[in-house]
Amino acid sequence: MKFSVLAALSGLACAAFVEAASAQDEVYVCVDRNGITEYRNTGISKECRKLDIPAASAPAPARRAAAVRPAASAATSASAFPKVDGQAQKARDSDRRQILQNELRMEEGKLASLKTDYNNGEPERRGDERNYAKYQERAASMKDDIARAESNVEALRRELARLR
Repeated sequence: MKFSVLAALSGLACAAFVEAASAQDEVYVCVDRNGITEYRNTGISKECRKLDIPAASAPAPARRAAAVRPAASAATSASAFPKVDGQAQKARDSDRRQILQNELRMEEGKLASLKTDYNNGEPERRGDERNYAKYQERAASMKDDIARAESNVEALRRELARLR
């Protein structure tokens, strides 16, 4: 867990550093004896090597925007988009409908269970709830769970209605 977080942060730091340093065109990668990688704008020690960063004529924000926004070409037009035959699309729609119906049944069952436990705003008190505030907190949490389940059921019904 720690390694993946460190790797992600290291990657983000590297990307940010390379983006910021691209105006200088000199970025060095330094790896010490312990294997720790560091990015610098000067190569002070023999453990560093220079990264080749292509010089760009446009400023960094313009390059970033151009990379995100694809160029208008025939390859990105609707005619170049892959086609799916009718039978394959019907099978996909049928699978999607089945999945949504299964999710709707599960969510409706969950909602029914939550409403039974909630007991119209007066859930049964448990032995560990001698403090009335704990009981109220659990009841409020149950009410929130019911509202969430109801919104999920409505969303699934809307999605199913779009398929028909």
